[in-house]
Amino acid sequence: MKRSLRRSLWAGAVVALTAAAIPAASAFGATDLVASITGTDGGAMSATFVAAQDWGNGHEAKVTIANGTNDSVTTWRLEFDLPAGTTISSFWDADVTSSGNHYVAVKKSWASPIAAGAKVNWGYNGTGAFKAPLNCTINGAPCGGGGGSTPTAAPSTSPTVTPTRSSPPSPTASPTSTPTASPTATATPPPPPSTGGKKVVGYFAEWGVYARKYYVKNVATSGSAAKMTHLMYAFGNTAGGKCSLGDSDAAISKAYTAADSVDGVADTWDQPLRGNFNQLRKLKKMYPHLKVIWSFGGWTWSAGFTQAAQNPAAFAESCYNLVNDPRWAGVFDGIDIDWEYPNACGLQCDTSGPNAFRNVMSALRSKFGSSALVTAALAADGSNGGKLDATDYAAAAPYVNWYMPMTYDFFGAWAAQGPTAPHSPLSSYTGIPQQGFYSDAAIQKLKAKGVPADKLLLGIGFYGRGWTGVTQDAPGGTATGPAPGTYEQGIEDYKVLKNSCPATGTVAGTAYAKCGSNWWSYDTPATIGGKMTYAKNQGLGGAFFWELSGDTSNGELIGAIKGGLG
Repeated sequence: MKRSLRRSLWAGAVVALTAAAIPAASAFGATDLVASITGTDGGAMSATFVAAQDWGNGHEAKVTIANGTNDSVTTWRLEFDLPAGTTISSFWDADVTSSGNHYVAVKKSWASPIAAGAKVNWGYNGTGAFKAPLNCTINGAPCGGGGGSTPTAAPSTSPTVTPTRSSPPSPTASPTSTPTASPTATATPPPPPSTGGKKVVGYFAEWGVYARKYYVKNVATSGSAAKMTHLMYAFGNTAGGKCSLGDSDAAISKAYTAADSVDGVADTWDQPLRGNFNQLRKLKKMYPHLKVIWSFGGWTWSAGFTQAAQNPAAFAESCYNLVNDPRWAGVFDGIDIDWEYPNACGLQCDTSGPNAFRNVMSALRSKFGSSALVTAALAADGSNGGKLDATDYAAAAPYVNWYMPMTYDFFGAWAAQGPTAPHSPLSSYTGIPQQGFYSDAAIQKLKAKGVPADKLLLGIGFYGRGWTGVTQDAPGGTATGPAPGTYEQGIEDYKVLKNSCPATGTVAGTAYAKCGSNWWSYDTPATIGGKMTYAKNQGLGGAFFWELSGDTSNGELIGAIKGGLG
């Protein structure tokens, strides 16, 4: 049901950096908290720690290193202690080592010097509630600034904590920069995210590099790469019953500037591979735990699956050869099939029979082998006689690593007059427009058919769907058409809606809001937390989401997924 989404081609007060400087945020959705330490001579290095997110038993911190000197700083070394009950579990955009509760962070080998007056950022995920670090020094001097001079004493009055908003760091990496790293601070890649063994899977939309200007780089700068276990690259085509490139320019030809590249190195005219695939290769080098899977089909490009089902072995052969093409060898760890829908109707109808999907997945597993990842996105229609009843998904389950029922887009302004309804309800509720159109119905139906629970991931949409001409606050109101959206009517990114139309209520485990005559439904960090509790209680294998560009610049929603599953 990835309808049109897949159809469209920090200033804080001067304070001492002590554990008392910042109270922990109580829950997701609390404003960012800042411990700001500023040099008084205007000519020093300084460090600022921000609690970007805090969910009680864990948190995400953002650290800003500022160069207040008049010269470029070629390297930096940040040392600090964390209070009892707080540890760093993963980190990004810096190399971090520890001895007990003492931590050392140094500049990544690929990062450029910090120009005079400039700032760089890195971040980490921690256990326990956020607490400000102690005994902080940068390049041997107090983090509050002062360089070689005597540092200014902290004020004796109670500090003021100022809410602020974070923005993503600007990549300024250079391939020629060589930091003087401490022998104890080796360039160790970040560890896999702590997700309690659950999968955190996110889709990257190929066409997002155009109007949206969401690049592979953003997966790193937002902190998302450190929180995900798998990235789905969408989409490849299925024309003629074969796997083929979707947009070859975006995939392998688009030249990236240093500013837009994952590692800050610009593409050259004569390099053998450019585009998103080369950027994904760089991302995987930076985050070795991250697996990348190439997804084929989607709402627009599922027509070729009908022909593929006529000769599954030939289809699997074409897909294997494309995914493992020597030009981008090592980029992809497997294949994802997003067939909308086998033996049912999506943008077009398929009548290849209830066994076709099993035959295709079996052929893919046979060709790709046991070590590759083979996955599939499914309908989430839990109604009697609906799409999940049209195909034998249980028979195909032995051939896949996991399924992703698309538990979103149940309702939307394609029904222009309403009734207004949440597009991603977790459960049924009084007045739901159609029975079986909610997440739990799909999960229970698939489990009842024999699909193992740990092979099911719960789907989350990083966007909202909305109507206009609405007078009723609660769901079930009438409308006159789709609400205006940035790229398309009736749909808007979470990062926009959280500010333009903040949630005012919840229904069936998801949120809604009425702003003027517009009515929107979407998931928030809080509702995602509830859905992740559901996923764990049901024994599901984790969660997935569509898609990365809808999240905030600091990965607010993906942080909620990871925190809820961990």
